[in-house]
Amino acid sequence: MTNTVEPEKAEYSVGRALVLGPGGIVGTAWTAGLVHGLRHEGVDLGEADLIVGTSAGAIVAAALGAENGLGRLARPVAGDHPRPTAPDAQRTAEVFAVLGTPGLTPEEARRRAGRIAMGTADPRAQQALLTGRRELIGVDAWPTRRLLITAVDAASGEPVVWDRDSGVPLVDAVAASSAFPGTAPPIEVGGRYYMDGALREGTNADLARGARTVLVVAPLAHRFPREPHRRVQDVPGAETVLTIAPKEAALLAFGTDPGDLAVWVPSFRAGFAQAADEQERLFIPWNNRRVSPLGR
Repeated sequence: MTNTVEPEKAEYSVGRALVLGPGGIVGTAWTAGLVHGLRHEGVDLGEADLIVGTSAGAIVAAALGAENGLGRLARPVAGDHPRPTAPDAQRTAEVFAVLGTPGLTPEEARRRAGRIAMGTADPRAQQALLTGRRELIGVDAWPTRRLLITAVDAASGEPVVWDRDSGVPLVDAVAASSAFPGTAPPIEVGGRYYMDGALREGTNADLARGARTVLVVAPLAHRFPREPHRRVQDVPGAETVLTIAPKEAALLAFGTDPGDLAVWVPSFRAGFAQAADEQERLFIPWNNRRVSPLGR
């Protein structure tokens, strides 16, 4: 049995919170490029007092703790972080159909998505996913800074939030958080199977409650235009809430398939280039905690 952070109690009195949202392979590359580029521009998001990582965001959040930083992700790492199984577009479509079913409660939608996910449970596929995620993040230990990684119990549909005190290995937490049904198998942790944390609440920005400055990186904002703002605006205690979404150049780099490894390099480069455009509006609120709020 693993320990989890209870979301309704996950309140912290901190200065800066970074929320890294889901985005598939292209979102992972773009987010890594963006965060790496911002560091070059004098905005080090790795200095956040609290980081919330979901799916692609969990991968980048964990990689922030690697000694060689995010520059190593400018190109796919050794072994091309292989997929454990070929993506199953039909299963993924089934999940989105479930999530869009009118009148279905979020809890029941997650349970139905979990049943779809369990159809791909396989020990060999799980091990391949863990190996790929370990290559991507380049580190095994949880960071000393506060990091929350989200996932969903595939059987019960209950969301979980893990941190370094939960007893879950970092690689396992990242793999589970980024295991969307149809693209990756669910991950077994403590005798239970877990799937993508985006099924909880997209970016899961509500977990940043208690932070004065909240920055949300939302690689899928163009696909779900209302999601990044619906919960972000309600982050309790926040004085400044900012969102970064891919700009036109990044969307062109992404193409039509968020799981296309072939566009990793252009997606990373698009994120790195966009960092220069974002620097001016982020530099003061991120680097000066005493600055007056810029508004929301």
